Amino acid sequence: MSNFTEMDCYLFGQATHYDIYRKMGAHVMTVNGESGVCFDVWAPHADRVYVIGEFNGWNENSHEMHRVEPDTMGVYELFVPGVKLGCMYKYLIIAKDGRHLYKADPYANYAQLRPETASIVTDISHFKWTDTTWMKHRATLTKQTIYEQPMAIYEVHPGSWMRHPGRDDDGFYSYRDLAKSLISYVKEMGYTHIELMGISEYPFDGSWGYQVTGYYAPTSRYGTPEDFAYLVNECHKNKIGVILDWVPAHFPKDAHGLVEFDGTATYEYADARKGEHPDWGTKIFDYSKNEVKNFLIGSALMWVENYHVDGLRVDAVASMLYLDYGKEDGQWVPNIYGGNKNLEAIEFFKHINTLILGRNPGVVMIAEESTAWPKVTGPVEEDGLNFSYKWNMGWMHDFLDYMKLDPYFRKDNHNKMTFAMSYNESEKYILVLSHDEVVHLKCSMLNKMPGLEGDKFKNLMAGYAFMMGHSGKKLLFMGQEFAQVQEWSEARELDWYLLEDPNHKKVQDWVKALLHLYTSNPCMYEQDTTWAGFEWINADDRDRSIFSFVRKSKDGKNNLLFVINFTPVAREDYRVGVPKNKTYKLVLNSEDPKFNGTDKNRKESYKAVKKECDGRDYSIAYPLPAYGVAVFKF
Repeated sequence: MSNFTEMDCYLFGQATHYDIYRKMGAHVMTVNGESGVCFDVWAPHADRVYVIGEFNGWNENSHEMHRVEPDTMGVYELFVPGVKLGCMYKYLIIAKDGRHLYKADPYANYAQLRPETASIVTDISHFKWTDTTWMKHRATLTKQTIYEQPMAIYEVHPGSWMRHPGRDDDGFYSYRDLAKSLISYVKEMGYTHIELMGISEYPFDGSWGYQVTGYYAPTSRYGTPEDFAYLVNECHKNKIGVILDWVPAHFPKDAHGLVEFDGTATYEYADARKGEHPDWGTKIFDYSKNEVKNFLIGSALMWVENYHVDGLRVDAVASMLYLDYGKEDGQWVPNIYGGNKNLEAIEFFKHINTLILGRNPGVVMIAEESTAWPKVTGPVEEDGLNFSYKWNMGWMHDFLDYMKLDPYFRKDNHNKMTFAMSYNESEKYILVLSHDEVVHLKCSMLNKMPGLEGDKFKNLMAGYAFMMGHSGKKLLFMGQEFAQVQEWSEARELDWYLLEDPNHKKVQDWVKALLHLYTSNPCMYEQDTTWAGFEWINADDRDRSIFSFVRKSKDGKNNLLFVINFTPVAREDYRVGVPKNKTYKLVLNSEDPKFNGTDKNRKESYKAVKKECDGRDYSIAYPLPAYGVAVFKF
């Protein structure tokens, strides 16, 4: 009797076999009283398929696999008695043209450490989870209540966050090392989520994990699948959510990977004009094939349901939606209506997002989408893609363009900082300052700032305050929180020694204060997606480059007033209009001595007076320092 049944074939052929990872790949089982491993692989156009490995001395002829019924499905299977956990293996695929292809298992749950490429038999179903409290709470969240929760994400590349000095194995922190050091750091700083780059297995360190060969395997760079599960479990026990980067847009051409898997275009589009990214040198998944869609859907479900991951950040969504993305005329094929939209990818997104969010309440799907594609986070019923959130790349570009300017020229670019609120209600947004902004000649966040060293730090602090106060969830890449000087490189750890410098320590302390202000005040997050939660006091003070706005809570209590000065000119006579005749308590001040500032005798509270300002009947006067940030609670 076959492990992969006729019903499995039917569901696989419909792209609805949602537990496909429990059937495909290598699974330890007992057949007729004998313990061993059952191997299953999809290779529809192969001539013959063999499984080779340590168990047979890599003999290429001894273990031929057979096609399961129905024969047309192209699934090959073989049960091999005596194979044990930890055994390395590959598939030898004989193509119709006679080529011998040595392939890693697309559904493998564990792989050899690069540069080796074999798959490894493992069992991912028996980890002892102890995160019941977290998972029960997650399951109570609806799509609406998720939007009302705080989300401050720390984006992490595990291989370069910290390293063990002097070791020959790159000194990578293991998943278990990260569980000890990263979680405690993230908790202390005040982040709510960790987003992990490069967890799905990949061959080349320099791709940062965005060219994947193992969609079902946590990379072995940092340990075993069980070690990865331990990291997620510990995050949850410490009330930290886990988001993974996930890359369904394309895959690399490494010979052991998915490319021409059975000697033909199996996972990719056959027509190179649809099946290749000329800029990236990668292959594009064929979203018209149900088996390919099922492969990707099964991967996403495995991370969420088997590893308890709380969300997937879907990479390069725009490259999937547009047939002409990164292509010149003649390099792409229009759809059946003559347009440039990939109709198959659109259907795929609607399917997978509806499925994952429907099966797993409290989980989020996040789109890295860089264009003005409508309704990315809109419901399928309104022809939306049904993502939970979209990265706000427009805000990021405008914000960085503004922050890079000499303060003298900021008055002429004032609208770059106010524009994002004009479209804030069109999608559910995450404001991002990601790894992409601090690599390859783009400069670190600190070195994007104008001025001499002291001004650079003050500019950065003001910028972070604006980001944290603005509507939208938040994401900062590792190192930005202490003003890393060098651009990020995957080849080395962050420059933690900088924290011995008071300037860098004050930025870290400032970001920590902002994060705790964010998570402890519902006005900062519970009405992110509506104007009900945000109000400009003065969005038009371009000549002085000062922004003032209020973040409002649902119950009208504990609102926060932000005043941010983006020039080196102090305004000792600064007056700001206020919504109510109340006392305004200063809860965050960039010139506080704890941030290396000089304000030792600053008042803690400011009573509104009946004096018109900013179109308001009442106002307060506050001596606003150069690059000063003041946050008041009322």
